[in-house]
Formats: sequence, structure tokens, C-alpha cells
Amino acid sequence: IMDILEFKDIKTVPDIVHQYTSNLRNNSIPIVIDNGSYNCRAGWAVSEKPLLIFKNVLAKPRRERGKKDGEMQVGNDITNIEAVRFQLKSQFDRNVVTHFEVQEYIFNYTFSHLGIDTEYRVDHPIVISEPFLNPNYSRALMSELLFECYNVPGVCYAVDCLASYNRDKNASMTTLLISLGQHATHLVPILDGQVQWKFSRRLDIGGHHLSAYMHRLLQLKYPAHFNAITLSRAEELVHDHCRVSESFLEELALWSDVEYYDANVIRVQLPYTVGPSSTLTPDQQRERRRELKRRFMEINARKPLHETFFLAEDEEQLNQLLAIQDLREEGEEAEFEKALSEFGLSNSEELPKLIGQIQARIERTRQKIVTANTTEDISEENKQKTMKQFNTPKDEEDFKIWLDGVRRKREELLEWRAARRQRRQDMARRRTVASVERMRLISQLAGGGKADDDFGTRDEDWDVYKVINKEGGDSDSEEEGEKLLQLEQMLRAHDPSFSTASQGGEAPGETHRLHVGVELIRVPEVLFQPSLVGSDQAGLIDTVEYILKQFSHKDAERLAADICLCGGSANLKGLARRMSREIIQIRPFKSKVSVRISKSPSFGGWFGLRDIALNENLLSGYSITSSDYKEKGAEHLKQHRSSNPYFRTPLP
Repeated sequence: IMDILEFKDIKTVPDIVHQYTSNLRNNSIPIVIDNGSYNCRAGWAVSEKPLLIFKNVLAKPRRERGKKDGEMQVGNDITNIEAVRFQLKSQFDRNVVTHFEVQEYIFNYTFSHLGIDTEYRVDHPIVISEPFLNPNYSRALMSELLFECYNVPGVCYAVDCLASYNRDKNASMTTLLISLGQHATHLVPILDGQVQWKFSRRLDIGGHHLSAYMHRLLQLKYPAHFNAITLSRAEELVHDHCRVSESFLEELALWSDVEYYDANVIRVQLPYTVGPSSTLTPDQQRERRRELKRRFMEINARKPLHETFFLAEDEEQLNQLLAIQDLREEGEEAEFEKALSEFGLSNSEELPKLIGQIQARIERTRQKIVTANTTEDISEENKQKTMKQFNTPKDEEDFKIWLDGVRRKREELLEWRAARRQRRQDMARRRTVASVERMRLISQLAGGGKADDDFGTRDEDWDVYKVINKEGGDSDSEEEGEKLLQLEQMLRAHDPSFSTASQGGEAPGETHRLHVGVELIRVPEVLFQPSLVGSDQAGLIDTVEYILKQFSHKDAERLAADICLCGGSANLKGLARRMSREIIQIRPFKSKVSVRISKSPSFGGWFGLRDIALNENLLSGYSITSSDYKEKGAEHLKQHRSSNPYFRTPLP
């Protein structure tokens, strides 16, 4: 049985305003903020988990004419993020905070939803994350915002991946820490507890690039559902279904096998609406068709009157032109020239051409009148033939043969319809056989070398037009629709197993179904081959190899023996196994390689910051106070195990 998944399309729930208890108010409990470029996690140091988890974005609604500006929406207040996707703003440029007017809105949202109601100040120390090797300028503006706008008593900065690593008491003192973030990936070698800053490396590839790549692949694969394939749905596929292939090229070859594809492809149903089904009985439908046919015949009956009117006008004009032609034969040149000018003809050579065009038009009009008069007779004859053709035989054996014949005729009719629709689609596309043949015929007509364009005046010209149009097919005729309906009514009446869905009709929603196959392993491969998304940077394994070569053989062995993955993208299935396999290939024979995933990769940073906040000696010793801010400058930083190094910006 084929499993069909559906998108969760989870709507965010607006955050509640938490209670600001007297214990929190009076004891100056630190506030812990993991200010990530994807999610912001905030809470009190005494909380078991973050109280606020929201996307670190801001949406400003469009201003409508004659109305005031709408309120800013932050984080979980944006219930439908796709509706305001192009109005979203973030304080980050990649993973570095640069837009501090947005950061101020984020802080307002965070402090207000934590329940803080003090005016013009936040009387709690702040423990906040900052990017790896954060520029002094960015830290200076962050400190300025916190001290000048919120009057906080102190700020302690820490790097999220180092805080996550240091909270693990059983971790090795020597490790190669790989932080897989939303916009960047950092590789940080730690030797005997000391971060080797000069050998650390950054890759501008992260979770955002995986989601964007999945989004682009599916939109290119299903252009008809361009708007339905949103970035949020692409993120859901990456987070819930993507996996890292242990051997990408080998598994890629397996996807060409039909059985492997059917066994591993993920079918995801897009939302769709079913058109209203007809509730009319077969007799009511038949009566309705008769009424429509009667109206159609009345309209057609009026057409010959109009055609007769136009025919009389053309015949009168033809007689006048023939009379002008007789003037020239009789030698009346003056009268002839005067008559030409009245008809708007510049010279005598245009007269025969105009006569020929009118004669052809008269002939076509006469044919239309004859066709309209005979249509009703032909349709009645066809109806009688059809009724004779579908007389139900009484003998049981003959009845089975007859029923099989009805089924076959219906299938042939459906196949003919499908083939005709396909031909019409081929005609609309470039470089198909049908469109190339049509363009060949058109180019022959265009390059005929005729000085005068009289195409259409001869009967053979219309034959060429039919050749050009025949591959495009015609729309489904009324007669054909009636025949198909009669066949289906007979099958419903005499075949209990008949249903339109089981007899070749598409199941509802089939056209709104995504088949996600090779994309499941192709998207995570970006971490190892950034060239897939147009980046000229090295992949993870190449960068690990480069870093290990910077150390002695002994130190490289110790680093390779403990490689720790953290960050949201570390949750990808198969990532640790793939990295272990490929690092073994680049290491010397019998080298020990161990790749592990940190405890709680997504939330490890917040818990590490919380441990710092709960350590009173660490917090008091390494927090930047208001006096430090005023005396030593906004960029000042107190270094500790989980912080960045501080190098004072040289004076100009």
C-alpha cells in the first residue's frame, strides 16, 4: 500500500506573557538568551528549559492607504509566516548581528513576554550568545543597546558552541568541535582545553542553504505548484525526511532502478480542493443536455440570416467590381480611373486581386450556410446509429462480449482524448516534433518568395492550414462527450464493478502530489559539496583534512579521536556515520576516528549559557558591568572558557 504523507503546516501559537514573580523580581535572577540566527531561545537561569522559543524575525505589515502603520509582529506572533515572507526582517547578516533596530524589537518582545514590567530598565544580568569570533564593532553596538536602552546591570557574552561543549563534564579536553548553524559552519580545534583560534575555520554553508536548495529543486521539478511549494514546507522536508547518504554516488545510481525508487520515494500530498460534484440524476443530466442543445440550435438557426446578409453584400460588391472591369475593356479610361479611386485602389493591378478575394469569401459563406442546414440531420442520424449500436443482447454469452466491447470503446475514447490533449501540450512547447513540423510549414509559407501576400484566397491555402493545425487536435466535441456519457451509463447499469476512478480516471489529488526521491540525499550533500549551490568553498571533509594537517601527527591523532558535532543541522540522519567513514579514508592506516553528536544539539547552547548564569563566581567575574562599559569602552570583553578572545581595536 502506498503511504501518502501530508504537510503539517504547523501554525505558531502566540507566546503568553509569563508571570513576573517576586522571587524573580527581588533576587536579580539572570536572563539567558541564545540569540541564534534561526531561533531565539530565552528564559530565566532557574528555568529547566527556555520559556520562549521563536523565529528570530520581524514582520512589518504593509501600510494601507488612509490607515495608520500596522503593529510590528515578532516571532510567534507571525502565525502565517508565508503570508509575510517578503516583509520579514532579521537582525542578522548571515550569523552576525548588524541591524540593531530589529534587535531592539526582539529584545522588547523577549523582556515583555518574560513578564518584566519595570519602566526604562531591566534589573537582571544578561547572559547572551554571540557568533564565533564576533567582530568588536558588532559587540560594541550590542553592549550599547543593552546598557543605554535597557540599563542592565551586567552582560556576559559566550559562544554558543563552546558553551554547549563545556557543559559536558565528561567531554575530552582535546576535540575537533564542528558547529553546524543556520547560515555558517564553524570548525574549532580544542587542544588540552585551549581553543586553537588561528587554526579554526568557517564555511558559509548551513541549514538555511539546505532548505533553500530543497525549495528551489521542488519548484523546478513542479512548476505548476510553484506557489504551493513554500520555504516552510521545504524546511519541513529537510528536518523530517532528509538524510545524509553514506556513499552518495553509489546510492545515486540506485535511484535509477524503478523498484528502488518505488520503495524509497516519499509521496507528499499538497492541499487541494475538489470541484463540486454533480448531484443530478442521469435523466436530469440528459434533459439538461437536450435543453442546451436546443438553445445551441436556436443560435445556429439565426446564423444563416447573418450569413445571407453578408453574402448579399459581397455579391453586390462583386458585381460592381466586374462592372468596373468592363469599363476598361470598353475603353472608358477616365471612368475606370474614377471608379478605382472610389474603391480605394491605387492601380489597375489590384482590381483582379480584390475580385478573387471576394469570390473566395462568397464561396466560403455559401459552404457555411449549407453546413448549418445539414448539421441537424447528421446529428439525428448519428444518434440513431448509436442507439442501434448499444442495444443490449439477451443471451448471457453475447451479453459478456457486448459488455467487454463497451468497456473497450470507452477506454479507446479516453485514450484518444488523452493523446489529443498531449498533442496540444506538445504544440505549446518548443523543440517537440509537433511544434518543429508546424514551424517548418510556417517557414516554408513565409519564405515562398511571393511579392504579393494573397495567402488564403485559394482553396489549397486552407488545406495547408489544416495540415498545420491537425496535430494540435480539436477540443472535445459535444458528440464525443455524449458518446462517452452513454458508455458510462451503460457500464453503471450493467457492470457492478464499474467506477470512473478505477477505469482510468485519476484519483483525487494525484496531480497535487509531490514525489520526493533523490532530493532526500541530494540536499544534505551540500554540506560536503557546496558547489551544488554555487559556492566555491571546500566541503566539510576537505576542511577537516586541512585543519588536521596544521597539527603534528600526535595532535592530529588526538583531534580525530574525538570529533563533536553540535548545532541544529547535526540532527540530520546519517551525518556522523558519513563523516566517520570519509575521515577514516583521509587518515593514515589504522588511525582512530570517532565522530559523536553532542547532547541536545539544538538546545545545547542555551543550556551551556544557563550553566554560566548559575555559576555565581563565573557570572560575577566575567560579566561586563555598567562601569566597565563606561570606562573601558563598548567593545570590551572579559574572556573565559566559553567566550571569544578579545583583541582591542587599534586606534586610527
